[in-house]
Amino acid sequence: MRKTGLLLLAASLAAPEFAQPVAESKNMTLVAHNDLNGNGDGGEGLAIQQWPDGRRLLYLAHEGERTCLSIIDVTHPENPMVVNQLPSPSPGVTRCNSLGFSGNVLAVANQANKAGSKTAGMWVLDVSDFARIQKATKLEDLELSFFDTSGPHSRGVHCLWFVDGEFAHLSTGMPDVEPTNPKDDQFYVIVDLRDPRHPREVGRWWYPGTHKGDTCLPGCIPVRHHPFDDGYRPHQTEVWPDHPDRAYVAYIDGGALIFDISGLADVKAGRAKTFTPKLIGQATFSPPYTAWTHTFQPIFSRGMALASDEDVQDNCKDAPKLVWLLDIRAETHPMVIDTAPLHATDGELCSRGGRFGAHNLHPNFPSATSANLKNTTVASWFNGGVRIFHIVDGPAGVPNAPPHLEEIGYYIPAAPPRNPTHTSQMNHAIVDEHGFIYANDRFTGGLYVLRYTGKVPLD
Repeated sequence: MRKTGLLLLAASLAAPEFAQPVAESKNMTLVAHNDLNGNGDGGEGLAIQQWPDGRRLLYLAHEGERTCLSIIDVTHPENPMVVNQLPSPSPGVTRCNSLGFSGNVLAVANQANKAGSKTAGMWVLDVSDFARIQKATKLEDLELSFFDTSGPHSRGVHCLWFVDGEFAHLSTGMPDVEPTNPKDDQFYVIVDLRDPRHPREVGRWWYPGTHKGDTCLPGCIPVRHHPFDDGYRPHQTEVWPDHPDRAYVAYIDGGALIFDISGLADVKAGRAKTFTPKLIGQATFSPPYTAWTHTFQPIFSRGMALASDEDVQDNCKDAPKLVWLLDIRAETHPMVIDTAPLHATDGELCSRGGRFGAHNLHPNFPSATSANLKNTTVASWFNGGVRIFHIVDGPAGVPNAPPHLEEIGYYIPAAPPRNPTHTSQMNHAIVDEHGFIYANDRFTGGLYVLRYTGKVPLD
């Protein structure tokens, strides 16, 4: 990677002499930083709430089992201020990691570190009153309901999607299901939140053969393709109000899945109490790659999608972990047409410590506070920082020439204090409607506010 710019961070971010001492950047600049009162372990849930008086709050879910939720005032992005922080509902046992926001309702994932916990599931919170948010000392102070997904074989909810104020889409276990392999312990569950005080399951789907009692043809239980077996279970699910009959699910070892969820319309209209999603398309990346499909982000206007495979092993032991560009015009046959570019010096980043490779992609939330990116994406890349990729059209005059991805910017923070890898480990990033990028570190770095400065539009 070419180092086209070096930015010194403030003295408060000074790192040990063996750690990366300065930030590295190309076409990106640091606007602000906040270490979140020393609770800098950001997960993969970020959402912005706009208040009528002009105030803006950023909700940030945490990776660890001590702090669950940070609420940050980002009315002035150059000066983010922590409003409140709420602890894990079961410190040392459960983490929050993911959240979804719509209207004045915040849904927060709650996953235990092992199956059998009695507090695993989804918290549904009322965030309509700023004074209550400020004064809250625990999740229960804002609670509308708790959707319990705990059980003898369930760790609860790892990731959720909630953007329409009506239905939440969960990656979770449930009390009535036993997996054939402990790594297959979560599956796709849809919850009706139209009455947020009384959540109700209305749909579920799991990879055939992954749960005991499945009746299917011999051989339907997935074959483990590589030594980094991470399970056939969903990570992120994305569903948009303007495409309510489709769900795009990143299913870890199962790849990128497209579902027909048109049956949800019958539930919504009261014609049915439940339905079953129907799998209509699948793109798999393993073998020959090591999979861990994490995010599946369609770009409807272009008939394409982006999928990221999360790096989960330090020092690139499971490399390469890529962002794939797919053509999804034929839904039954999504096809890879390119990957995010690698660099001649990526091997040096592999050896710095911690993880290096793809993780989250900016979700194109259907909200007024989110950028709707049609030709670019912003990705978190662990010790590779935050990276921006541009979808470049094929050569003019060549009919149906597939586009490709080019990197147009990156920002790698200096290693934060106390980060066990002695590198930054950027975990998640979102982009607001003004182009500000909010990104968080996985361990101790906290929140970074970034700005893209390149010539290619961030659109």
